[in-house]
Amino acid sequence: MIREGALVLADGSVFEGELIGPDPAGTARIATGEVVFNTALSGYQEIITDPSYAGQMVTFTYPHIGNYGVNAHDVESRGAFARGVIVRDLARRASNHRSEGHLADLLEQHGIPGIAGIDTRRLTRIIRDSGSMPGAFGDASESDLRAAAEAEPGTDGIDLVATVTTAEPYTVELDGAPDRTIVAYDFGIKTTIVRQLAQLGRVEVVPADTSADDVMARNPDGVFLSNGPGDPAEVGYAAEAIAQLIGRVPIFGICLGHQLLGLALGAGTVKLPFGHHGGNHPVQNVDTGRVEITSQNHNFAVDPDSFASLDRAVRMTHVNLNDGVCQGLEVVGERCFSVQHHPEAGPGPHDARYLFTQFDELMAGNTNGKVSA
Repeated sequence: MIREGALVLADGSVFEGELIGPDPAGTARIATGEVVFNTALSGYQEIITDPSYAGQMVTFTYPHIGNYGVNAHDVESRGAFARGVIVRDLARRASNHRSEGHLADLLEQHGIPGIAGIDTRRLTRIIRDSGSMPGAFGDASESDLRAAAEAEPGTDGIDLVATVTTAEPYTVELDGAPDRTIVAYDFGIKTTIVRQLAQLGRVEVVPADTSADDVMARNPDGVFLSNGPGDPAEVGYAAEAIAQLIGRVPIFGICLGHQLLGLALGAGTVKLPFGHHGGNHPVQNVDTGRVEITSQNHNFAVDPDSFASLDRAVRMTHVNLNDGVCQGLEVVGERCFSVQHHPEAGPGPHDARYLFTQFDELMAGNTNGKVSA
């Protein structure tokens, strides 16, 4: 049965569509969140199960979503934390040799509401021109949906990491991996990242609020700072711990981990108008001049203009060629670096996977910390 509904943005824009996902037993239901768009052509399952989307509703710019189904291997976390899914056309059938179910099944399983039949081109233009903004969709009245959108706080000033991090530490090991220990902070860590790290050593994943002393008590050969959702300024406890680890152990950060490393060093962060969400962002390695096509998912970024006033020498190592945003940094003279993009690329291109090798070499003591391709 078709369940008619509507999406209303906080600016009053209205889109009619068909509700998908869990059916709230015929009662009016409103889903709210910060509406963003993702330009990836595939990888919808990885995107929906990426904890970095906590607090947000994902608009897929690619019009046909769900055509190759879903499977257990491509799940990126223990659940799904996105507030909602917005698509143009939800495929009615899945056709792929890896498929174990339909996207609609995944939405039902995790209780993620969605809306289909939306003019995602028009919606994307609005977000591109006006910036990410709160929205609401459901089968309630237009006035109720607009009120809900206007009341939605978005992702600014909220500690979303606390809603996605692991409650207890856990360990991941692979046969044949080097005999070393990597402590990975879980700010919303993705499964693909853990798989990549596990090839470099035993990975001990710890909660976001783990102290520096507790990390060092595990005798790590390296510390990893994971991706995650929301405003880095609201995760000050993590930045404080990171500040105490710099210079004591090799450190590698990705996405939110990159932003938190920046804060730990005393740098500032800024919120981008509509963020970077997709698998096609060109990033240039400042040292080599090489351009890498990268996977990205973030709304905040490190402010490189703040580097000049820091106590430590910090330099930008990578830059986004679309808008000049800082995509990487290193602490000069320390075994410490980070990038804004996702070198694990789940989903996305693998151009930047050499950064895991860089971390491996830092832990092995084979380089002086210089970030290069």
